[in-house]
Amino acid sequence: MLKLHELKETRAAKVGEMRKLINDAETAGRDLNEAEAKRFGEIKAEVGQIEERIARVEAIDEMERRADAEPVGGREMERELRSYSLSNAISGALSGRLTGREAEISEELSRGREARSGFANGIRFSVPSEIILGGETRDGQLVGTPAAGGYLVPTTLGALAGRINRPALKVEGLGATVMRGLSGDLELPNMLASGAAHWIGENENTTRSAVSFDKVGMSPKTVSGEYRMSRRLTLQSGTAVENILRGDIGQLLAQALDLAAIAGTGAANQPLGLLKTAGIGAVVASADLSDTAADLIAALELDDITGTGAFLTNPTVMKKVRKLKDADGHTMPVAEIFHDTRVETTTQVPNTLGAGNDKSALIYGLWSELIVGYWSAVDILLNPYHPDVASNGGVLLHAFLDADVVVRHPEAFANAEV
Repeated sequence: MLKLHELKETRAAKVGEMRKLINDAETAGRDLNEAEAKRFGEIKAEVGQIEERIARVEAIDEMERRADAEPVGGREMERELRSYSLSNAISGALSGRLTGREAEISEELSRGREARSGFANGIRFSVPSEIILGGETRDGQLVGTPAAGGYLVPTTLGALAGRINRPALKVEGLGATVMRGLSGDLELPNMLASGAAHWIGENENTTRSAVSFDKVGMSPKTVSGEYRMSRRLTLQSGTAVENILRGDIGQLLAQALDLAAIAGTGAANQPLGLLKTAGIGAVVASADLSDTAADLIAALELDDITGTGAFLTNPTVMKKVRKLKDADGHTMPVAEIFHDTRVETTTQVPNTLGAGNDKSALIYGLWSELIVGYWSAVDILLNPYHPDVASNGGVLLHAFLDADVVVRHPEAFANAEV
């Protein structure tokens, strides 16, 4: 079975042969003759077969990359996390008796990181990022004030309803490569350019060429969130606290990381996001959104970047898309506008671009080339000694996550302001 680069080289040679047939005919001031046209058609069919093989190999490669990036343990870890109780972990840590599954997982996640935790005071334990990434924070949770926590301590407490107005988190779902359990800074080497092949005669020396390389680096950036919780809330509302922490506090972290992956500035301790990365293709938007989508797809294909791509934009753009009508006044299918390519939408994509701050980003790319790296689980620091809570028995809960994002191949993405 030919490797991917060999298939692409074969395709390039076939395309070159097609180009030569056309050039020879044009040089002679004529169209292709019958034999040349027949040969052109044969080569075109061969190129189509090669492209199908390339697509299959790339699909397998992408699946393997995703499999390699999955957390160790897979389904076994998923089963273990089902019995994990965050409220039990908090209660145990506060009482100095963290036991059971919660203690085992915290010890495992913290192993080798004791010297660099940075937590000199307070009570620290680690929580799997899968448990906690997916909620949003609030300012201080109190039983005495209904809107700030009292509603969570009735005589009989049903299931807690989460926030309904949350930004959709799309980056990892689109296929970004996730790397967990990192320790030191990470550098990812890339081949920038290949050498060249040359035709030579008998006993002639070939022409020497060289390849060039570069690398992209990742290092941990820390995102954090904080809650203030009263003593009575932690004592009386274990189930609600569990839901708050799992479904709410992690949203602060997950939302910040997802936003940074899309539009992080690289300044003020943020990662450098996709839209701010040098080398991302810039496509001038057309009046027709379908033409713009076609230009974005072509921007990658013209650079011989093929694979399973997807669009990401915001609701402002999708509002326009859903209103588009054909000449007969019929609403046009979204799939037609985006040429049967997957499209996702989230308010995390900025809509304040351009000179008038009124343009939205429409991004197309191979999302597996966006790397999300995790250097830690979600570290929880419980601080009952802070002056704000020490005199009333409450606790400050701090959540920390160390992560970074990087675009491995910027040319695998293109963006238009629409």
